[in-house]
Amino acid sequence: MEKAQVGCRDTDWDAYLKSYYEKPLSFRSWSGLDVKEIYGPEDRASTDYERDIGDAGRYPFTRGIHRNMFRGRYWTRREVVGIGSPADTHERAAYCFRQGGTGLNTIADVTYEMGLDPDHPWARSEVGLTGVNISCMKDMETLVGDIPLDKVSWSLITASTVASVTMAQYVAVARRKGYDIQTLRGSIQNDPIHFRYCGFRPACPLDLSIKLGADVMEFCTRHMPRWYYTTVNMYDLREQGITAPQEVAFGFGIAMCYIEELLARGLDIDEFAPRFTFYVSCHIDFFEEIAKIRAARRMWARLMKEKYGARDPRSMQFRFAVHTAGCSLIPQQPLNNLVRISFEALAAVLGGVQSLHCCSYDEPMCLPTEKGHLQALRTQQIIAYETGVTNVADPLGGSYYVESLTDRVEEEALKIMEEVESLGGMKEAIRTEWLDRRFEQEAVDRQREMDRGEKLVVGVNVFTSEEEKETPLGVQRISEQSAKRQIQEVIELKKTRDRDRLVRAIEKLREAASAGENTIPYMIEATEAQATTAELMGTVREVYGYSYDPMNIIESPFR
Repeated sequence: MEKAQVGCRDTDWDAYLKSYYEKPLSFRSWSGLDVKEIYGPEDRASTDYERDIGDAGRYPFTRGIHRNMFRGRYWTRREVVGIGSPADTHERAAYCFRQGGTGLNTIADVTYEMGLDPDHPWARSEVGLTGVNISCMKDMETLVGDIPLDKVSWSLITASTVASVTMAQYVAVARRKGYDIQTLRGSIQNDPIHFRYCGFRPACPLDLSIKLGADVMEFCTRHMPRWYYTTVNMYDLREQGITAPQEVAFGFGIAMCYIEELLARGLDIDEFAPRFTFYVSCHIDFFEEIAKIRAARRMWARLMKEKYGARDPRSMQFRFAVHTAGCSLIPQQPLNNLVRISFEALAAVLGGVQSLHCCSYDEPMCLPTEKGHLQALRTQQIIAYETGVTNVADPLGGSYYVESLTDRVEEEALKIMEEVESLGGMKEAIRTEWLDRRFEQEAVDRQREMDRGEKLVVGVNVFTSEEEKETPLGVQRISEQSAKRQIQEVIELKKTRDRDRLVRAIEKLREAASAGENTIPYMIEATEAQATTAELMGTVREVYGYSYDPMNIIESPFR
């Protein structure tokens, strides 16, 4: 009996032979930096080890800010959580914590970042879809729940001018719970300058961004010594399509806007710089991302020492969290995202990260599901406990390639910083929309590279397959009832609170803002008087000549 023909009958053997001998089409990094075939001692001949690299824990901190790095303590393993109502978000954050997360990380939705209460006409259909809206002190109390604020490191991801309100709400709740705010541990993103480039321009005019961002920084410096008062968000800038050197250069330019404002207020560089932090992207080009982080550490150390005269070594240490690159993830063949995330997280660890968030594989389709969050956390735990990469500080230090690429990224970033300075600094680059044009051009360039096949992405322009009909672990759904309850609660609050007390507190905030005082103490007082997010932000916006409502729909209820 003749056997049936199975197996490779329909295989295109010419295509197979072509694939067998396939080689890379480009010999450049993701950012377009040319790389050699091999690197050797001649590429490091002019290096002075103590001056240019140094041991971990020593200036210029190229190899890490701590001598023993992860031998002393693992990085903080966080997962960003923001889903539905404050109660929903608390529940998911607690779940991640129970599964081995070592820090809490909650993110605001678009309505809150715009400074809108849930009952705003524009917000009603958006509440809780991309994060959590905290409209009042009660919402913050619900989000916090019974978590010990003096023991758990909490990262509050509110980046816009509304970060000032977030800080006031958090402090008001902590005080009500009986905490000495000097004992609170955690951080707030508080980088409103960058957030204009994330779709929030109406909420983040430049002058108000510097004013309120610096108010938070100054308040925390004076009253909350264990709190990290800003996380300059280089990650969001990178998501616009820019290169690794541009990420560092533009991020440092924004950081200097805040530094110079704080110095103008009379603070000493060593008084506030040790609590300055950054949020960094880890993209898919493994070695370039490690080199970028090492270059940024060295550049920051030199910038703080040489430009600003820092004397305290802590002021020169580049402290950073990493968010694996959301823009590198795609909806096609979604399980491949698990691989991308793993390599990006490993690059972050090899670069010496202090706090890490891994994206969830399902983020191109929806907010992370519970299973997606768990898988992202497990990715970090496997790297920490199984791979052995934490045994040695900066294990790639001394690599001819990595050291040379570190130098190259630094060189390119410094060129860009010099270009920004020639324009009059970052403020002027933003005011003239020079930075906007750079973002737009880089986005176009990245798309052209994809279209021409110069950048290959599995599932998009190479090794494509039929369109998927479902997400393997399901899709996160937001309860409509949860949003409706939050809307109704804020409507009821506005009807039942002590209006006289509220009006007095709002007027004190208005007077303080008009006088140029730090607004945070007055926002705390108004929060305790049951002022809402929109009321606090609207009051300060009006003082600075902007509309009460960034969407230009509602008028101030205090006029």
